[in-house]
Amino acid sequence: MAKKAMVPQAREALDRFKMEAASEVGVNLKQGYNGELTAKQAGSVGGQMVKKLIQQAENNMK
Repeated sequence: MAKKAMVPQAREALDRFKMEAASEVGVNLKQGYNGELTAKQAGSVGGQMVKKLIQQAENNMK
């Protein structure tokens, strides 16, 4: 399955969000490919992103 092109601004925002989440959990990400990350590190970044999205949704419901 080929990747569909996203809106360039959306891609940039998602990359910034990912870098912020990685920084918060102490994972060093670089621009581009990060294939040297362990599954634990990648999971930590993804988990932090989900946590932040849930917090934002909860705050918007108040």
